[in-house]
Amino acid sequence: MERNAPRYDVFVVLDYADEYRGLVKSGLATHYIVGPKEARAFGVDEWTKILRENPRLVLARYQLPPEAWREEVAQSVIAAARRLAQSSADATSLTVIDECHWVAPQTGGLPDVVKGMGTTGRGEGASSMWATQRLTEFNETLLGNMMFYILGGYTSSGDLDKLKKVAEYPVKIHNPTVTSLPTLPDALQVDGESIPLRRFTEGEGEDEKTVGSEWIYSDDTGDLRRIDTRRVAMEATHYGSEGMKLLPPEER
Repeated sequence: MERNAPRYDVFVVLDYADEYRGLVKSGLATHYIVGPKEARAFGVDEWTKILRENPRLVLARYQLPPEAWREEVAQSVIAAARRLAQSSADATSLTVIDECHWVAPQTGGLPDVVKGMGTTGRGEGASSMWATQRLTEFNETLLGNMMFYILGGYTSSGDLDKLKKVAEYPVKIHNPTVTSLPTLPDALQVDGESIPLRRFTEGEGEDEKTVGSEWIYSDDTGDLRRIDTRRVAMEATHYGSEGMKLLPPEER
């Protein structure tokens, strides 16, 4: 988001859990809270006007159930971003859909406006980024239409099975609990070894905290890379909380 936002005329984040205030603090966008009042009052026309006047927005969900967020906010914002991109030959928009499995779930109908954003949108000048930690719950049609993927660790068999439909390499690399892997492509090996993705921590016990993790980047040109987030330089801070670490039973 940080790297791509400045390249677009319109940049809007559908921030499900209010985690992207760092983009606001770094000057990339303005923060706007969307609650029940805004959800009822604003449709496609209103959001088109808002984005035209404020083209860089992080929209934070507030006291809205997932259904209302999907049907009353996300669909209208997506339609507005597509409309603005289509308004002139050289206009562009970038829409980020966080926790996208709520907006484009695997089960149930997929609205045309959402499907269009994830399939033909880029050709209209309306690009999108879809982020989720619930891969099995995200719509398979949209998953298969991505220009690139940045994928981390999964232990769920459902998530790993879904990865097999888009990955061109052994998906076991995404399971950090496996002890053996088939030989990986050279780009995914670490010092010549085929090992799963890792999470890097500091401290011990209750003081342990995550300081980095590994992900796999792949795109439709064949580019394939193993990314260590500790080496990714960013200006913006991510403010999402990991929550308190759950402790195992104490042995006596």
